[in-house]
Amino acid sequence: MKKQLNNSNNIGIIGLGLIGGSLGLDLQALGYEIYGVTHRADTAKRAEERGLAQTISNDLQILKNCSIIILALPLSNILQPDSGLIDALPPNAVITDVGSVKGPVIEVWEKLHPYFIASHPMAGTNQAGVEAGRRNLFKEKTWVATPTAKTNPKSLEVVHQLACSLGCKWITTNADLHDQAVGLISHLPVLISGALLHMIAQENDQEISTLAKNLASTGFADTTRVGGGNPVLGVSMTKSNRSHILHALDKYHESIELIKEKIISEKWEELHELLIVNERIRPDFLKVDKT
Repeated sequence: MKKQLNNSNNIGIIGLGLIGGSLGLDLQALGYEIYGVTHRADTAKRAEERGLAQTISNDLQILKNCSIIILALPLSNILQPDSGLIDALPPNAVITDVGSVKGPVIEVWEKLHPYFIASHPMAGTNQAGVEAGRRNLFKEKTWVATPTAKTNPKSLEVVHQLACSLGCKWITTNADLHDQAVGLISHLPVLISGALLHMIAQENDQEISTLAKNLASTGFADTTRVGGGNPVLGVSMTKSNRSHILHALDKYHESIELIKEKIISEKWEELHELLIVNERIRPDFLKVDKT
């Protein structure tokens, strides 16, 4: 028989980087008692200095009285959790993650904890580590959950209320749809902007390269922001969402070839029409700033 969910005010956050640290700051401001776990002692010290949680330790046992635990770990660590982490999770706590891929996470975690909720706040920057956490990162961003037939409804509602308290827009969908959509609007842009940076870095003409660096401004910064972010995260998300990203890359290649053909053939009116469509549809994706 499953134990009843604990209604205490204690929240554990494992990992105090950008997402975990930002959650710690905002949840403390909402009145929660936050218990933060870091991997290294020097990280714990800096997290204490930044006030990312009231209690911070390398010892997972500090989570024993938490009613909600957030896995704000690198995706690879969520997919291959340490046995010590699994053993330290309270059996009656609601467990959720913040990973950007959901199908593989569900395959692992539904077998490990009865109150696990796969979720993903659509928020971030190109910063990482204990210095990256900041206030109000999640305000007006989307927080998506991907429940299954095995999902405990009360646990789902706990995460729902938590997300809403942070000012998030809450949606639910199935894991495969999530992974396909995120592949298009989050993972693919990382690789595209990364490819642009890589291409420019390969410029052999030093004069052109230097001038390009001197001329680069907000447009270049906006286009390459996600491609210049955390490389470990980039590889991890690509590896975990490989099939959907490959499909997205194929579709993107088709679009590039279409534009290339119009330029080669000097079909300027057709190119103009394509850009008009782009101008019209872009606001549909920016009703909420899904960073």
